[in-house]
Amino acid sequence: MSRESFWTADPSELLRVGDGFKLAEVDPASHPGFDGEKRDAKAALAEGADILAELQEQLFAGSRMGGDKRRVLLVLQAMDTAGKGGIVKHVMGAVDPQGVQLAAFKKPTEEELGHDFLWRISKETPGPGMIGVFDRSHYEDVLIGRVRELAPPEEIERRYDAINEFERGLVASGTTIIKVMLHVSPEEQRERLQERLDRPDKHWKFNPGDIDERLLAPAYGQAYQLVFERTTTADAPWFVVPADHKWYARLAVQHLLIDALEAMELSWPLADYDVAEQRARLAAS
Repeated sequence: MSRESFWTADPSELLRVGDGFKLAEVDPASHPGFDGEKRDAKAALAEGADILAELQEQLFAGSRMGGDKRRVLLVLQAMDTAGKGGIVKHVMGAVDPQGVQLAAFKKPTEEELGHDFLWRISKETPGPGMIGVFDRSHYEDVLIGRVRELAPPEEIERRYDAINEFERGLVASGTTIIKVMLHVSPEEQRERLQERLDRPDKHWKFNPGDIDERLLAPAYGQAYQLVFERTTTADAPWFVVPADHKWYARLAVQHLLIDALEAMELSWPLADYDVAEQRARLAAS
């Protein structure tokens, strides 16, 4: 069966944040629009990988030979263990790495703190033909910034508008923005953190601070709700992806990327040389 056989509805519409959206009403264990199981999702993901890889190559080729300035930015936000790394590995890992620009934003350095919060973000936006992936992003500055009170309330308020203006500029320059919040339940997060403690090969992934952040989950839920209300726009929509099932989260994000690339109506660029002439030269060489 094809990857589309198990989709009962377009996840792009089901997962998109719209008017009246409430994060608290989203079931992290659900799999909206997908009427299948883990094995079905794995098969669909494998089929989608070939589709995504070809679309990504067309995007990249168009920028190198056809002068196409378009690019894609995938923003991944989530609480710890929600699966951002898995998206990078299992979804983006299927495409040519030379066409992917990954930026993982950690705690700002002293130099970065000396500039506006968008300074370090601007330097990592994808170039023409690239798929950029932000593992965490400028939204940290209105999420942890609000919850941990790292900036005055008036500065947090200013940042929402600054983010909207920044993203409008990206869209105007040819960037398709896909903003994804991976939504994991407290129960599933506990199990994943426990696994990191139980397995020596995962100890490197565990950070004691993850438990501190976990205790602040209600505050983060409120902060995310404000983010959705203040920064969901027609040109840069938010999608909330239930993430208790890793297989669903990966498949859903892949679907969002494929939808965005297919909407570009990409094609292979025309050769800027005489193909017949080059065939003749090759044959005679």
